[in-house]
Amino acid sequence: MKIASPSGSHFEEAEEFLARYPQVEGIDIVMTDCHGIGRGKIIRRHELASLYHSGRAMPASLFGQDVAGDDVDSSGVVLTDGGGDKRCWPIPSTLGMMPHTGRGQVLVSMYNPDGSAFDAEPRHALVRQVERAAKPGFTPMGAFELEFYLIDKERDSSRRYQPARYALNGRHSVQRNTMSVDELDEMSPLFDVIYQGAAHLGLTLESLISEYAAGQYELTIRYRDLLRAADDVVIAKRLIRSAARRFGMEACFMAKPFGQQAGSGMHLHLSLRNDVGENLYGDQPDGRLSPVMLQSIAGIRETVGDTMLVLAPFLNSWRRFASVSYSPASDDWGVENRTVALRVPGTPGKGRHFEHRVAGVDANPYMVAAVTLAGALQGIESKADPGPPVEGHLHSDARAHSSLPQSWLDAIDRAEHSSFVRQALGPMLHQAFIAVKRAEYERLALEVSEAEWDLYGFVV
Repeated sequence: MKIASPSGSHFEEAEEFLARYPQVEGIDIVMTDCHGIGRGKIIRRHELASLYHSGRAMPASLFGQDVAGDDVDSSGVVLTDGGGDKRCWPIPSTLGMMPHTGRGQVLVSMYNPDGSAFDAEPRHALVRQVERAAKPGFTPMGAFELEFYLIDKERDSSRRYQPARYALNGRHSVQRNTMSVDELDEMSPLFDVIYQGAAHLGLTLESLISEYAAGQYELTIRYRDLLRAADDVVIAKRLIRSAARRFGMEACFMAKPFGQQAGSGMHLHLSLRNDVGENLYGDQPDGRLSPVMLQSIAGIRETVGDTMLVLAPFLNSWRRFASVSYSPASDDWGVENRTVALRVPGTPGKGRHFEHRVAGVDANPYMVAAVTLAGALQGIESKADPGPPVEGHLHSDARAHSSLPQSWLDAIDRAEHSSFVRQALGPMLHQAFIAVKRAEYERLALEVSEAEWDLYGFVV
């Protein structure tokens, strides 16, 4: 039975895909949970039509699972209504092909039987904030930068993970090689596959650099409407992971995989357009910064402490803040200053925007975008003042003197009691997310690490 798709998807998109790729026999259908992990199925070619005509059943409990896939009963979405399924529908313009796997891929979103959004899904939280922005005539625009490591499938002699060997020649380097073009050339067979896949997925990957550690890279994605920018992150991470596996390596999106090396962030660039397409963050005719942009920055400064659990959702996320350099856990802002949390790039003019630098690459892009946009809108609504920008290098003790949470547990407690986070995410997602994070914290609190054995085991 054909049902009108509540996501706005149309069967014509599936028809065009099947005609363009007659060799494809399998399609990955991917729904993103609160951790940013893709949950779903691989369907066969003949099943794609029914996905577009009537959706596909999946359990709502996927949004009440911890990162390992175990149910968290206190999430409020496990075995509700007898554990029945909800229906997932394709997200328009996300159906594409991954040549290196030979399969198609489409993102899906979950809805209730009456066609209303299932509110525990993170993407719907962002949709609600985008709709909120539309009421005064704003169109949120954005792009994410992704930092990540490529890791060798084999550990070193000490059984530790190590940076991947280059795909071109198998050479292994432990040097930092920041912004080395030769290093990019040595890894180019992998990135050629990634860029080829992006072209078939409607994903515009742009600049590639070797980052501030051996095996660390950064990819930027083209600026576009904020909701699709978050979809792009989900698509890009899955593309990079699957391509890396076929070269005998793993893509690592942990925020801090190596304690003595640089962490990996997911910087969000944000601006607002008005109803005629003008950038409201563009400079004033006299060269001053936009009042709307400054109010947005002020709103985020007021709320970022409450949102730290969204920006740094795992225990490992907090290791990234051990050094303030390039990983600012603060509410400071500045112009052309990479040591602050909210950076206004120095290029003046109508294209001005700001960059939110706090989130790790392990964060859920929908939730990061939702709380960031919600904070910006709150600042605009109250005409908030961001205060003076930071001049020069942010002092190393800035985090210790900030009002932000100082640990993962602090962030869990603060987010749980935050009316702002509850409103930005919605009550159902807020409850589920807090419950899942607290269950993860309690699980890890019982684990005794090898480092503890080495340091304390036979000494104290």
